[in-house]
Amino acid sequence: MPLSVTALYVSLSALLMLVYAYGVVRIRKAEKIGLGSGDNKALEVAIRVHGNYLEYAPMFLLLFACAELNGLSPLLLHVFGASWLIGRVLHGIGLAEGRGGYHAGRFYGTLITWLLIVALALVNLGLWVFAAAQ
Repeated sequence: MPLSVTALYVSLSALLMLVYAYGVVRIRKAEKIGLGSGDNKALEVAIRVHGNYLEYAPMFLLLFACAELNGLSPLLLHVFGASWLIGRVLHGIGLAEGRGGYHAGRFYGTLITWLLIVALALVNLGLWVFAAAQ
């Protein structure tokens, strides 16, 4: 039985999401902030790292799963999946180290994420058109 490439990257994405969630919880506990950010800059940044990840993950992972279902090669799926994780880690590091301001990791992480979403959308559209034309 062939293994699902999507299952691998959804699982790795879930673990990365928990790493980012833990960053929020760790600061909340240390600073005794139960709700909101309490005007704590480090907590605000951790919340945005986690939140930004959650804003992009569903669309990327849906497009990724559709690409696998539509027959995209496992090699290309691994390129997309690995690039996704690299981009999201770069963004998280860049946002945290830049403390919410400009940082190359934040810029390139966002760029990679956007390019991957556009590319997967176009791949899925192309696969759909090709299949519909046959």
